[in-house]
Amino acid sequence: MAEIRVLLADDQQLMREGLRVLLDLTPDIRVVGEAGNGAEAVERVQALQPDVVLMDVRMPGLDGVAATRRLHKACPDVKVIILTTFDDDEYVFEGLRAGAVGYLLKDVPSEQLAEAIRAAARGEAFIQPSVARKVVAEFARLTEREHRRREQPLVEPLSARELEVLALVAEGLSNREIGERLFITPGTVKNHVSNVLAKLGVRDRTQAILRAQELGLL
Repeated sequence: MAEIRVLLADDQQLMREGLRVLLDLTPDIRVVGEAGNGAEAVERVQALQPDVVLMDVRMPGLDGVAATRRLHKACPDVKVIILTTFDDDEYVFEGLRAGAVGYLLKDVPSEQLAEAIRAAARGEAFIQPSVARKVVAEFARLTEREHRRREQPLVEPLSARELEVLALVAEGLSNREIGERLFITPGTVKNHVSNVLAKLGVRDRTQAILRAQELGLL
C-alpha cells in the first residue's frame, strides 16, 4: 500500500508534535509538513501536495473552516479531516459544508485517527460517532424543512435559502450575524429578508416570525 502523506494544521505546537510522534509510529502514514494557522496550511498544502490534512478549527487569522473551503476549491484532490476539541453544531456543519471529508475530536483513539486518515485517502468519509449523530439529526431537520418548503401555503413559496434566513431571524440574529453564519454578505441577507417579508405579506421581522409560525414554517 502506498504511503499516505499527511499535513498537520494546528496553532498549538505541542499538539502538532504529539500528532507527529503518534503518526510516525504508523508504517503507512507519514507527516510531510506542519502549519500553525489556516493561511499557512493553504500555502503548505499547495507546496507539498499531501494526501490528507488534519485541520484544527480555531486558529489565528484564517481559521480551519475557511482554510478548508479554500483548499476544497484550490486542491480538490487533497482531503481534509477536521480534528478539533469542539463538537459544537456550528463547527461540525460548517466544516463539512466547507468540504471536509471527516470530523474527529482530539480525544479520538489513535487507531481510529489512523483509520480516518486511511479512509480519507481512499476518498471516503469518516465521522466520529458522537459527531455523526449530530449530522444525522441535521439531515433530518433539513429534510423536514424541504418538505415544509414544498408544502407551503403561499402563492410564492420561500426558497431553501430564504427558509434558512427566516430560521436565523427567528433566533434573533442580525443581518451581519446571519451573513457570518451562512457565509454571505449582509447585503445579500437584507435582500433575502426583504423577499421573505414580501412573500409572507408582512412588514417586519416580528410579524414574519409570527406568520411563519402560523404557517408551520418554523
